[in-house]
Amino acid sequence: MTDLGLDRLREVIRSYGSAITAFSAGVDSTLVAVVAQQELGANALAATAVSASLAPSELEDAVALAATLGLNHRFVATHEVEDSRYATNPVDRCYFCKTHLYTELESLAREVGAKYILNGLNVDDLGDWRPGARAAAERESYVRSPLHEAGMGKAEIRQAARQLGLPNWDKPALACLSSRVPYGLPVTPEKLARIGQAEAMLRNLGFRQLRVRHFDDRARVEIAPNELARVAAEGLATRIEADLLALGFPAVEIDPRGYRSGSLNEGVVPLPVISA
Repeated sequence: MTDLGLDRLREVIRSYGSAITAFSAGVDSTLVAVVAQQELGANALAATAVSASLAPSELEDAVALAATLGLNHRFVATHEVEDSRYATNPVDRCYFCKTHLYTELESLAREVGAKYILNGLNVDDLGDWRPGARAAAERESYVRSPLHEAGMGKAEIRQAARQLGLPNWDKPALACLSSRVPYGLPVTPEKLARIGQAEAMLRNLGFRQLRVRHFDDRARVEIAPNELARVAAEGLATRIEADLLALGFPAVEIDPRGYRSGSLNEGVVPLPVISA
């Protein structure tokens, strides 16, 4: 099945002729970027958007991964956090983020002569809250979703990435830092920096999949259920609390339910947001 998926993906991407991949260093966009470079050669470019909502560790990963894989790689600066439509943190915040991203990538595409902009949307994203997909749909003449077009879901994507020897084939999904701020609470560069520092501290303790949710009155730490037992077993709660209080959070709670993808969407947004 993986070979068939890769074959379909190669065929889809080959049909584009030239393209820029929105490269975040996640497994989805990495697979797209690598296959694009294999199929399109010099007509392929990977571009990483840099803004306050990008965790410093993710920027470092993008730089290192692009170098390791030999990608033709560029950066674009996006300024969504300066846009009040984004910074006020409505439930469709991601729409404005992707609007900024595609605007910058469209400009880059004109500069380098690329016909299409590629994202990492896949078939398993259809049941999640993805307002950013609306920004892509509004630009369907030049923004394409090759994984979706090839009918690939997350499991098949990871298998294909592993088959190609991509070092991040099993990397946990990681949304932008703004996703840690509950809807309706303002997104600011200061909050985003605090979240990034807090999550870096937790990763330095060896935790792999986690989120630090930034409420006005507390930080809520979510750690993957299969890792959460370490907190009690190794007596880490006191250290975690002290480290996050030192960053300026007024209080710290460790969620006993553990990490849940999209937990801030629970009871807030309707699903699904886009159809197959």
